[in-house]
Amino acid sequence: MTPPAPVPDPEAAATLPAEAAPAYPDPVDGLIREAAANRSPEDVARLVVLLEQTEEGREAAADVLRTVGAGRPLEDVSRLVAVLSGPPHDAEHADHMIRAAAESRSVEEVARLMALLYRPPLEPHCGDEAVRAAATHRPVEEVAELVERLARQRAVQAAPPASAPQSAGPPSASPAGLELQSARAPLTPPARAATPIPAAARSAGRSDPVLPWTAWAAALTLTLCGVAHVLVRREGLPTAVLAVALASSGLCLLSALLLVRRPTLRLLAAAAPVPAALAGAQLLAPRIGVAELSRATEAALAPPWLAAPTAAAAVLTLLVALFVGLARLMGDRRPAPGTSPGQTAAASSASG
Repeated sequence: MTPPAPVPDPEAAATLPAEAAPAYPDPVDGLIREAAANRSPEDVARLVVLLEQTEEGREAAADVLRTVGAGRPLEDVSRLVAVLSGPPHDAEHADHMIRAAAESRSVEEVARLMALLYRPPLEPHCGDEAVRAAATHRPVEEVAELVERLARQRAVQAAPPASAPQSAGPPSASPAGLELQSARAPLTPPARAATPIPAAARSAGRSDPVLPWTAWAAALTLTLCGVAHVLVRREGLPTAVLAVALASSGLCLLSALLLVRRPTLRLLAAAAPVPAALAGAQLLAPRIGVAELSRATEAALAPPWLAAPTAAAAVLTLLVALFVGLARLMGDRRPAPGTSPGQTAAASSASG
């Protein structure tokens, strides 16, 4: 016969040594890890703010930021940096997460992280923090590899577009290369490509070829012409003649104002017929014998011997400004050495 099994003593089980008890994971670590890995960047930012309010939660908030920086996708890290960089958050939270990402991730991911941080709406100091952390806390061999990778991407970015298909530069081995082309180089400023500016860029960079001093001279003479032909004695003039005279003076003053604000070749050409008609009226009124025209010219503010030269000077100034602008426009359309016919056509369409 076998002896009966002993009955377990509850008091003896309670006195077992600690190493014999089963090990359970720490729920705090699990909460931090799961929240940092699965919650949205906005929720993570709010969690960090709530944890910072207590003395016991500050270390947990730092653990959350380290977990996000080391394990979340880089796009989520940049989004959370954008959230934590603005008020009411403390900018030190974003810097803490950036340092964790720059110190723990691979060289390829750090290069891509720099490309994401040197991009609006983030401030430049976010990328500077990643550069500082990688340069001071990574092994020297990894820093050298990171410098080489960024230098290759900078060379690709600075290469002229026309020579890019023929160049035998090193290919980009990761998506970070494409993003660094649109981001600011974090280590050293990019070298300027010494390429001549094509005619299309020269003409597109200027809104209109009218010289400022010619536009101001034309505006001044138009103002004098409009003031000189203002009617001061309106008795006995037909309504049609009075309306034409007032409209001519108003058009001269309006054209002068538009030339001061935005001079263009079309405006110069459109403003010339009005003072030309006034000058012709002043010169032909004594010869053709039209009573209404003669009374209109004599009723102007300036006498005919002064009003006619004023109108003629306005026409002459407008024509000079128009011819100078056309000459500059033709010079811009002239193809530069080595410019293809397609670039010349693009320059003509941009100037027109």
